[in-house]
Amino acid sequence: MYLSILQIASYVFPLLTFPYLTRIIGAENFGKLAFALVVVSYFQTIVDWGFNFSSTRDVARNRNNICELSRIFTNVTWARMMFVILSLCVLLSCIILVPKFNENGLVLIVTFLYIPCQLLFPEWLFQGLERMKYVTLINLFSRFLFTCLVFIVIKSKDDYFLQPVLVLGGQLVAGIVSYRIISKKFGIRIGKPCWSEIKQSIISSFDLFINSLMPNLYNSLSLVLLGFWRGDSANGLFEVANKFVTIAYQFLFIFSRTFFPYLSRRIDKHQLYVVTYLSIGIIMSFTLAWIAPYLIGYFFTEEYLGSILILRILSFSIFFLSLSNVYGTNYLIIVGKERLLRNITFVSSIIGFCLAVPLVYQYGLLGAAVTITVSRAVLGLLTAYYAISIKKTINYA
Repeated sequence: MYLSILQIASYVFPLLTFPYLTRIIGAENFGKLAFALVVVSYFQTIVDWGFNFSSTRDVARNRNNICELSRIFTNVTWARMMFVILSLCVLLSCIILVPKFNENGLVLIVTFLYIPCQLLFPEWLFQGLERMKYVTLINLFSRFLFTCLVFIVIKSKDDYFLQPVLVLGGQLVAGIVSYRIISKKFGIRIGKPCWSEIKQSIISSFDLFINSLMPNLYNSLSLVLLGFWRGDSANGLFEVANKFVTIAYQFLFIFSRTFFPYLSRRIDKHQLYVVTYLSIGIIMSFTLAWIAPYLIGYFFTEEYLGSILILRILSFSIFFLSLSNVYGTNYLIIVGKERLLRNITFVSSIIGFCLAVPLVYQYGLLGAAVTITVSRAVLGLLTAYYAISIKKTINYA
């Protein structure tokens, strides 16, 4: 029930604010927000360091041991704090040295502050404990608060920088509430850092970190290059199309992350999960491609009509992301094949990187969409091939 509520919220709230924002602030300013979000996503990946999967798996396997849960929570939190400080130093250096970053300095800094606020809201811990009730309620409150404030506060193009401020406020409130739940209800608290254990946690999650980082070689890089070569308006048009794909993928991602701890204990149920998950992915891909003109035409002005073709191309990447989640995140990681998944991700990301530079430079929006879709296809198909090969050699009975 709570999962269903969260899935509905992941659709409804963004759809309420998204068209309003694009109309009020325009494609150029919307592109600035998209550029900042893409840049910060690199730092988000560094701070996460694969803990969202490795720690969720560890929590699921020690869910009745409070001392072990506190130790995991302590090590992950301190490690992520270190990465936040390192990432902030790098971002400030980029803002000082790179003109494009300097122009968007305020938005970049405010958007970045979302990351330390996330430390207070360890979603991976709730997922590992399979307490989705708390994740759902906290997310609903945060999303509702943010949605209301967008319509109240943002009234003109010059208010565009307030959007990340509002997101930051919602995340901060959610973080404070969730931390109190963790400490008061579950009895899990942050202890003093043990640097040897923190170091071991970082090392053990390295393969998962590489697996999360490498897709940025074609995902985020394509958008960064688009911003440098075609301007903020191009970023805005791309983000309009990409937003619908992201909303659809969020539905699948929540489904994937929710079942991750369960499959960590019952991998013999994986095939049933495969059939269900991939069926939803296929339906979503074809439906989004079909209704793309209606979505863009209904929600946005004529300024955004160029997003229709981009949305249709990107919509097919949803199915390939489904393959990657089903056989990668929710299989290879669970059976301890993180290194294999890292290598697959590395190969597909290098292919995406090699495609991104010439295609984005030559074809702009179209090149970025093709780069991302082709790269995700390579990732999904390779992951499925190797995972199915491994499954044939294992007897779960």
